[in-house]
Amino acid sequence: MDRGQPSAEPGAAEPVAAAPRAPGRSVMAPLRAVVRLRRRVCLQRKRRPLTPGAGPDAGAPAPRAGAEQPQFFTFDGPAELASRAPPSRKKRRRSRVVLYPDSARRARPRAEHRSRAQSCLLLLVAIVGFQVLNAIENLDDNALRYDLDGLEKALRRGVFGQPAAVGRVVALLRDYLSTHVHSRPLLLALHGPSGVGKSHVGRLLARHFRAALEDGALVLQYHARHHCPAARAPQACREELAHRVAAVVARAEAEEKTPLLVLDEVEQMPPALLDELHGLLQPQRPPRFRNAVYVLLSSAGGAEVTRFVLQNASRTPAARARAPAEQRREEEELRAALQALLARAHPLWQAAAVVPLLLLDKRDVVSCFRDEMAGEGFFPEQARAERLAEQLSYYRVAGREFAVTGCKQVVARVNLL
Repeated sequence: MDRGQPSAEPGAAEPVAAAPRAPGRSVMAPLRAVVRLRRRVCLQRKRRPLTPGAGPDAGAPAPRAGAEQPQFFTFDGPAELASRAPPSRKKRRRSRVVLYPDSARRARPRAEHRSRAQSCLLLLVAIVGFQVLNAIENLDDNALRYDLDGLEKALRRGVFGQPAAVGRVVALLRDYLSTHVHSRPLLLALHGPSGVGKSHVGRLLARHFRAALEDGALVLQYHARHHCPAARAPQACREELAHRVAAVVARAEAEEKTPLLVLDEVEQMPPALLDELHGLLQPQRPPRFRNAVYVLLSSAGGAEVTRFVLQNASRTPAARARAPAEQRREEEELRAALQALLARAHPLWQAAAVVPLLLLDKRDVVSCFRDEMAGEGFFPEQARAERLAEQLSYYRVAGREFAVTGCKQVVARVNLL
């Protein structure tokens, strides 16, 4: 019986009407319901297993980034909340920063493994580069041994009227003597009419090489009419020439030098000697025979050279100076014509470097007289040299005079003084 209801009196005979509810009863019932709900929620939270790192409100759905958390209560269970949870995003793995102490030496980590073949390739390139530099230095050293600059000065000072021939001879020697090992010998063939200076060039070459090589045995001078006269058997001359050449090249190989062999008056040699020379020049011979310089002096082809000079004599020196390219082309044509003419006589000249010596004009002959007079002890007077030059024979073409015999008679004329 509620406290707010009055007790009925005993012995009452008439029924009593129901009394109205007290105002406190209507307020307490909702409060009890709220208390019961709160207790039920607390029990459910205690029974739910807590995940590591989750707080007491881990059962609630995790709010999305940038969204507001719900402010209302839900009766969803753990399974439903887990199914409704947004998918977790994988975190990007950041590269770990390597920290070095201040006192330590920083070393860059190796990014990739280097192949051994690459190292071998770099070593090979270095070796090849070193060999190339060494070869270049050896080229300079080998050329300096023969003093080719001094040879060029001596030839230009002692040979008159042949600047093109001197330049070509020195260029060929410089190119050949830059190395010590060769595949075949150098064969120089100097051709021209009588008196243009072929034998004089041979003497100057022999004199210079004797001084440069410091050994006269490495220079061979062979005169056809002196060493192989007409009365001697050609086979004996051939054997003697082969023996002398073999001795010279063997000595040069022992001293690691390049010998010089000057053969004068080649046009007087019998065919047997030409065949022997042709055999000595073959690349199949031993290496010592391939390292040599042969100089052939001959008047064969002199008529061809004379014809070329007289045909081009009409051109003035100023015109020749204005057209150097055309002049070089004409000289190339002359060399080709001479080589073709000589190769028909013997195959020896097919591998030769032909150097034509041109006719000398009157001014060059006067220079020859003055040089010979100074050598014989006479004063080289210009007027006297010109009077001596007037006694010679000349080709007269287009106002120019070319000596028929060159400087061949100069020595005899000076000896008569």
